[in-house]
Amino acid sequence: MAANTEPSESWYLALLGFAEHFRTSSPSKIRLCVHCLQAVFQFKPTARVEARTHLQLGSVLYRHTKNSELAQTHLEKAWFLSQQIPQFEDVKFEAASILSEFYCQQNLVDSAKPVLRKAIQISQQTPYWHCRLLFQLAQLHALEKDLVSACDLLGVGAEYARVMGSEYTRALFLLSKGMLLLMERKLSEVHPLLTLCGTIVENWQGNPIQKESLRVFFLVLQVTHYLDAGQVKSVKPCLKQLQQCIQTISTLHDDEILPTNPAALFHWLPKEHMCVLVYLVTVMHSMQAGYLEKAQKYTDKALMQLEKLKMLDSNPILSTFQVILLEHIIMCRLVTGHKAMALQEISQICQLCQQSPRLFTNHAAQLHTLLGLYCISVNCMDNAEAQFTAALQLTSHQELWTFIVTNLASVYIREGNRHQELYSLLERINPDHNFPVSSHCLRAAAFYIRGLLSFFQGRYNEAKRFLRETLKMSNAEDLNRLTACSLVLLGHIFYVLGNHRESNNMVVPAMQLASKIPDMSVQLWSSALLKADLSKACGNSMDAHEAAQMHQNFSQQLLQDHIAACSLPEHNLINWTEGLPPVQLQPQNGPTTSLASLL
Repeated sequence: MAANTEPSESWYLALLGFAEHFRTSSPSKIRLCVHCLQAVFQFKPTARVEARTHLQLGSVLYRHTKNSELAQTHLEKAWFLSQQIPQFEDVKFEAASILSEFYCQQNLVDSAKPVLRKAIQISQQTPYWHCRLLFQLAQLHALEKDLVSACDLLGVGAEYARVMGSEYTRALFLLSKGMLLLMERKLSEVHPLLTLCGTIVENWQGNPIQKESLRVFFLVLQVTHYLDAGQVKSVKPCLKQLQQCIQTISTLHDDEILPTNPAALFHWLPKEHMCVLVYLVTVMHSMQAGYLEKAQKYTDKALMQLEKLKMLDSNPILSTFQVILLEHIIMCRLVTGHKAMALQEISQICQLCQQSPRLFTNHAAQLHTLLGLYCISVNCMDNAEAQFTAALQLTSHQELWTFIVTNLASVYIREGNRHQELYSLLERINPDHNFPVSSHCLRAAAFYIRGLLSFFQGRYNEAKRFLRETLKMSNAEDLNRLTACSLVLLGHIFYVLGNHRESNNMVVPAMQLASKIPDMSVQLWSSALLKADLSKACGNSMDAHEAAQMHQNFSQQLLQDHIAACSLPEHNLINWTEGLPPVQLQPQNGPTTSLASLL
């Protein structure tokens, strides 16, 4: 609340000092702070002091109280008055920025846009504010899913930064545009843009932390691009560079010397946020590749870091990071046979979404998808179908849509009596023809689903063709879980056909890979085949006995976890299919589902 260049009348400085004292007290005394600022108007101040005080009052009321009506009045007055005063840029553009932020929070987006457009129009001689307001309006359009307008504004910002001689800020605008183009799946535009960004980042000589943060931004885009495409093996060099880059940043001291170019007074993310983000993309990679213990390790580190950050920082991006981490670790838990923990973490996401409507809007489809996966794991197929159907209605994201449809198809295959719906779904995810997304991983999974259906229909040669295609694709990109699932299903087919030697050759490596992941369901399936006279048929009676013991152990573990999960009050979430997630959940009397299909 500094007075800056305002007249140094003692009454004004005294009131400002008291207001700041009350605002920064512990606990803060906002009512007294507001009284002090309101008292300024009693002295009939100059136009500059009046406009600045309206800005200070509006800002305090907006950030520290629920009196939105009064906050709006003061912010609107600050914006109106400051436009009449020459050489008053800081107050003018800060008023425009905070007023627009306030409008957005009140869901008055159509009121925010003209304020930002006007401010952008009159700020071209003030590089810092011009760039900041362009970023703000671009973000507003992006939140509305108007990515074309957002990209246009970021392009304008990049050209303005270039003219103003700030290659650093130009790179920030271009990388932000690249991020939105990736979200839009405009890959033909992304590739040349990322190539240009790479050149700018490598050639720019400046503050080491700023340079490394640009490299982190650039590499995060590259890594997520590969992971979206399901290219788990191809991404490894980029991911390694990213991890080295964040290690370099953590050893650098924050340089207090500000850039001389006002257009360069920006940073992408604080160091601590970047560290969490790198943990997050590492977890995404580990989960896709099937290194689930590694995913668990990095999730624990990231969540611990997030807890510390959230004690000091209320930035909503931290809650977004937390939800995405939980989404990935939940999928890992379901694979490793920890359904009860997965369910409690799903409930955690529900609680986070209760606190933020925007978070819920962005993650509702993923939440229903996770519940659908949980329902499959506890054999509640009707609920799984309902959850996946709810998720499909909530997403326009092609990769997520394809993932949901693939899992819904697996539900229909297991139910065995939904032929019309199943064939309708399979037509839309045909891996041989017009597959809806470019994801290598999802296409490999679509081949697996075809193989699974052919197996259940007794068309074994056709099943083998599909599964060999899955194996070829999963081996090419180190998709360990798909490899293990394909091997054990091929082993099952050879077992049914009486080719025990070939079956053994498939099931043993499937078991070894599943124990590395670890994938409890594939281990249970493999051990069931090995104990079923497969080892004896191959002359290994000792192995058959060992397999029988392993099968019993896996069965017991899964049964205990099944009972624990179905007994939790959170199990009732499987019945929620619309609106916000329920706040109160009634405890269960006991498991209502059968584990027979798993055993």
